[in-house]
Amino acid sequence: MATAQEKATPCCAAENQNNKTATSSAAQQQQQRPPVATFISTIDSPPKTASAKGITVMVRAQTSHPLDPLSAAEISVAVATVRAAGATPELRDSMRFIEVDLVEPEKQVVALADAYFFPPFQPSLLPRTKGGPVIPTKLPPRRARLVVYNKRSNETSIWIVELREVHAATRGGPHRGKVVSSTVVPDVQPPMDAVEYAECEAVVKDFPPFREAMKKRGIEDMDLVMVDPWCAGYHSEADAPSRRLAKPLIFCRTESDCPMENGYARPVEGIHVLVDMQNMVVLEFEDRKLVPLPPADPLRNYTSGETRGGVDRSDVKPLQIIQPEGPSFRVNGHFIEWQKWNFRFGFTPREGLVIHSVAYIDGSRGRRPVAHRLSFVEMVVPYGDPNDPHYRKNAFDAGEDGLGKNAHSLKKGCDCLGYIKYFDAHFTNFYGGVETIENCVCLHEEDHGILWKHQDWRTGLAEVRRSRRLTVSFICTVANYEYGFFWHFYQDGKIEAEVKLTGILSLGALQPGETRKYGTTIAPGLYAPVHQHFFVARMDMAVDCKPGEAFNQVVEVNVKVEGPGDNNVHNNAFYAEEKLLKSELEAMRDCDPLSARHWIVSSFLLFFKPPLPRKKKFQMLHISVGEYFCSVTVHFRCCSRGNLKFSNVAAVLCCCCSVSYEGCCTVLFMLDMC
Repeated sequence: MATAQEKATPCCAAENQNNKTATSSAAQQQQQRPPVATFISTIDSPPKTASAKGITVMVRAQTSHPLDPLSAAEISVAVATVRAAGATPELRDSMRFIEVDLVEPEKQVVALADAYFFPPFQPSLLPRTKGGPVIPTKLPPRRARLVVYNKRSNETSIWIVELREVHAATRGGPHRGKVVSSTVVPDVQPPMDAVEYAECEAVVKDFPPFREAMKKRGIEDMDLVMVDPWCAGYHSEADAPSRRLAKPLIFCRTESDCPMENGYARPVEGIHVLVDMQNMVVLEFEDRKLVPLPPADPLRNYTSGETRGGVDRSDVKPLQIIQPEGPSFRVNGHFIEWQKWNFRFGFTPREGLVIHSVAYIDGSRGRRPVAHRLSFVEMVVPYGDPNDPHYRKNAFDAGEDGLGKNAHSLKKGCDCLGYIKYFDAHFTNFYGGVETIENCVCLHEEDHGILWKHQDWRTGLAEVRRSRRLTVSFICTVANYEYGFFWHFYQDGKIEAEVKLTGILSLGALQPGETRKYGTTIAPGLYAPVHQHFFVARMDMAVDCKPGEAFNQVVEVNVKVEGPGDNNVHNNAFYAEEKLLKSELEAMRDCDPLSARHWIVSSFLLFFKPPLPRKKKFQMLHISVGEYFCSVTVHFRCCSRGNLKFSNVAAVLCCCCSVSYEGCCTVLFMLDMC
């Protein structure tokens, strides 16, 4: 992923100036640490150089932070290293590269990097030792993890490659990596690639029985046909992962010269196809039922209104969002600082956006850690219609396709508004080349209405504070659906994870006069099967914890009604009851809005006041579901309470929220305590 400096655009001129100021400030801080600078300067590295302003700047041999995403050069080195390790030319030629991402180091390595190698230098992250800290001359080499599919043998393997000193010049040149390990994983299939999708579509379209079946439905132009490969699932031993199988869904457009036509509005029902994705051959084909195609309707397309017989709104006046003095955030590579918040972010092919090392600057108390890692690791979409083919639609969009790998470029003024800082993302393609998604991640500030207000009724005087939030986001497309992932940081200490669902529904066709119990009719001959979206969020919490410390626990809070008695003589009493969740099994909980159930991740470091001392907490407030975008929002807030010592517990917290006609949106939270 490109750094902020690499993505300098005209609209970011003010920010670049801020970055220069931040760099100079960091250099001054570096000068103020003579023991560390003296120690590090003894390593084999380029000599110190003076900047134009006369500030001494030490050049580091390692320029990538241990948590930075892999650069394009590092991906190239990792792929070249693995390919060179192939024993035979045939083995090397059969390698297909599914994923290449960073092997995230141990937390102690991250703490060492943040303490002495990268600004803003924070030695307090490391424990104090007699005689002062022992600082290594350099950080451990970065490592890459590769998921490789052997198309010839149908084997999936995981490789770990140690990356030596990597420069852009290594592209196409000799590799500088070392294979640390290579493991064949039996009885699995890796995610399918876009290259395989295209090959599968071509194979199905060229299959003579399929062309005959489409001809029965009045379709002879194969350019109109859309074939979407879906994983076969695991309904019986015939679907065992010893074979790489796909069961495509079929759709059909009405005009081959309209690239923006909504072909998903015309599903082709009744055709069963099973494709061997390894050898790209059709294994099974059956035309089971002739269902008429839904009637063509240009208003179902997603081009502008004038192009489809309608009109767009013309009564919306321009809305301009400007920041004449530039943004309030500061960017240094992948390190972000804004309104007492600071964090790093990464990007992986599977998860997409990953938030690292979240901390809050709390006045005289300094930097207080909140979380080591935040991300969405999986999303599953089960469909509730038992009819063919919808019963087998059960997509794992992260594991089967990759949220990050399916991200797309964002455009200023459309996906994001205001003063925008974009970042690129780098991935491997199916054959090991490096592809770049420009403007993949968006960073910007947003006005968020009123943060606080009060009016004195006696004087009529009022005070109000506006709320502003920092948003880092990306959007991905998985077949028909779009998913927008947004991480919001607020001035009141709240973190909000928001997922917006948009795009197009995966639809089914109906016979004339037919209705379906397991879906909603949305147009003549067309219905939307009921389905759910389960988002799995992994939260590696570190509330007030340094690396290696384990002072966190999960507490469940429920509102209880006090029964009649001496403590409730007026029958009005209710209170919040806290319960410590002591194990993973005990922490598998459901949402209960009737009791205002929520969960607190908290810690203590200085005081122990059983049973539940008051100090600080990181609270999961609630889940909210939008109506228009079908959005799922997770709210957190830093507060001033605390509790007992806690170690090595993961909690899975479930919440079900109804979402229009689609059914149910559920969020699963996996809390990895430090």
